[in-house]
Amino acid sequence: MQLAHPRTGDLFTSPVPPGSGWPGDPASPVTPQAKTAAQVRRLAARASSVDELDALVSVCRACPRLVGWREEVAVAKRKSFADQPYWGRPAPGFGAEAPRIMIVGLAPAAHGANRTGRVFTGDRSGDFLFAALHRAGLANQAVCVDAADGMQLIGTRMAAAVRCAPPANAPNPAERTTCAPWMAAEWRLVGPSVAVVIALGTFAWRAALDLIADRPKPAPKFGHGATATLTTAHGEVTLLGCYHPSQQNTFTGRLTEAMLDDIFTTAKSLGSLGNEPGGR
Repeated sequence: MQLAHPRTGDLFTSPVPPGSGWPGDPASPVTPQAKTAAQVRRLAARASSVDELDALVSVCRACPRLVGWREEVAVAKRKSFADQPYWGRPAPGFGAEAPRIMIVGLAPAAHGANRTGRVFTGDRSGDFLFAALHRAGLANQAVCVDAADGMQLIGTRMAAAVRCAPPANAPNPAERTTCAPWMAAEWRLVGPSVAVVIALGTFAWRAALDLIADRPKPAPKFGHGATATLTTAHGEVTLLGCYHPSQQNTFTGRLTEAMLDDIFTTAKSLGSLGNEPGGR
């Protein structure tokens, strides 16, 4: 059954076939699909641009449990979104292609990015995060609800360490390992411009450390506001820890607006980032 996109009105099935016109879809019907971990490694290694990488990520089918779950959610839907099509595919990175700040999260939300097709878009975690980015001058608008809403990031890019929505928001170790080459390829392509990596939570902190060949020993520990200076092939990068903007953290006050604002203020300062033109 086809349903209308909430902004464009175009009709789509759930999950959305690649190249069918979904806003921001980087893939085409002939984009190669990785169906095994080995294929992920091979395709990620040969990606020569951010656009190519995003397309490859968006059609990946290498983890059967995650594919089954994300597509089941896309068909069953949440009651409040029952009249909408769901993306139901992996969520590629989003933002500037030569960022000064890189934000790393855990995985897409089942009814957020798995519905909208854009990382951190369409759920309360994203609402909290994008509002803070806008206050910091790192996004052109505060409200981020779908992939056609005009959102742009300024000198900033964001990506999830695992690209598919996992059951109970918990990818297993094999799935994390299988997905890791996508993040490694993204770092290879955008890392030369990055000065600050913001890790949203412990898993994102570890994923960010895994990208760095010369990590400090002992490995720096995650904490909100914790920093570590990492030596990369592109020069020194500051890793900055931040509690994840999950509803559990924001509703309980573990992460407040002021705390998140401080993180982005610090990141802008460390990255010497002014009001550059936005990314996509």
